[in-house]
Amino acid sequence: MINISSIKMHMYCPMKLYLKTHVDISQNNEYQLYNEIKNLKIDIQDLLQKNMRKLKKSMDLNEIETALGQNIAAYTENNIDTIKNLKLDITQEQIGEITDETYFNIKILSLKAKKAMNILDKNGMEIVEMFFPNCMYSYLMKDKQLDLVGICDKIEIIDGKYYPISFKSSKPPLKGIWDSDAIELAANAILIEEEFDTEVFVGFVKYSKIDDKRPVIMDMNLRKGLFSVLNEVKEIIINKKIPKVKINEKKCRNCEYYAICTKD
Repeated sequence: MINISSIKMHMYCPMKLYLKTHVDISQNNEYQLYNEIKNLKIDIQDLLQKNMRKLKKSMDLNEIETALGQNIAAYTENNIDTIKNLKLDITQEQIGEITDETYFNIKILSLKAKKAMNILDKNGMEIVEMFFPNCMYSYLMKDKQLDLVGICDKIEIIDGKYYPISFKSSKPPLKGIWDSDAIELAANAILIEEEFDTEVFVGFVKYSKIDDKRPVIMDMNLRKGLFSVLNEVKEIIINKKIPKVKINEKKCRNCEYYAICTKD
C-alpha cells in the first residue's frame, strides 16, 4: 500500500522518492527521528491539557504559566535522552527549537486561558475543551480501494464531525498553507471518510513555530490534486518510473541525494 509519507516525500521532490525507494539501501534514521520529535510534541500537548485542568480563575498570569509548564521541562529532557540513546542524530539546534516552541506555546496558552477564565468566570477544568476538543492522536487508517495507508497526527471530533489536523514544524507561508501540506491533509481526510463512514469538509494544518492553526477546505479541486499525485507516486514506487529532476538550490543542498542528482 502507498503510505502518506511517500506522498509527502513526492511533494517535496519526486526524485528523492525514487532514490529512497529504489536506490538507497543504507540505513537512514532521519524519518525515525522526525517521528520521535513529532510524538514528543504531541505528548507535550497532552501534558498542557492535563495541566490546564488544574488552573483556577484566581491565579495571576505568572501562576498560570507555572502551572501549565509543570513537569514539561523534565519530560522533554527525558525524551531527548531517549532519542539520543536510540542513536538518532538529534542536533542542539533541534533541541533548542523544541524548547523555544514549548516556551512560546505556554506563554500564548497562558494568555488565552487567563482571558477565557476572566470572561466566563470559570476554572480551567470548565474551559479545557475550548482549547483541547475530544480527539484521537496518531491514528492509523487504511483504504484498500485506494491502496492508501497513513497515520493522522490528530483527529478532532466536534459535534459528531471529524477534523484532521497535521502538525508542522516548518515555517508557514505568509498566507494559507503549502500545497504539499494541503495534499497530505486531503489524504488524511479521505482515510477518515473511509474509516468512520463520514464526510470531511475541512481540516487544519497547525504550524507549531507560530502556534497557528490554518483551515483547509476539502473541495473537489484539492481531492483531484491528491488523486493526481497518488497516481504519480504509484508510477514511481510500483512501475519504477524515473521522474525528471527539478533543481532547487535552496531545497537540494539540504538533501542527502544532492551529489547524485547534480552529477553530470
